[in-house]
Amino acid sequence: MRTFVAGHEALTTDDFVELALGTPVELWLGVEGETDEERAAREDAARDILADNPHLPDDVSRIAAEAIEAYAPELFNIVPLARPAGRRSVRKGAAA
Repeated sequence: MRTFVAGHEALTTDDFVELALGTPVELWLGVEGETDEERAAREDAARDILADNPHLPDDVSRIAAEAIEAYAPELFNIVPLARPAGRRSVRKGAAA
């Protein structure tokens, strides 16, 4: 199955996220071994993007929630449990 976002094919999960966000994932998460200067520059760029797109965090949260809802059984390997057939206790008498 091929996945396209905004007319571009997403070959990997990272491609899909990058196309959906419009920015590389590393901009938000950083990279292992980055220097303090690289981190500061990355965070400045992220702040600029958020200033230009104030609804981006809400949009990303909505997209993530929709994806989790749509793929929850596969993501969490959810299997409905059968209720055990047991006896129900019946209480008799009046409450005091």
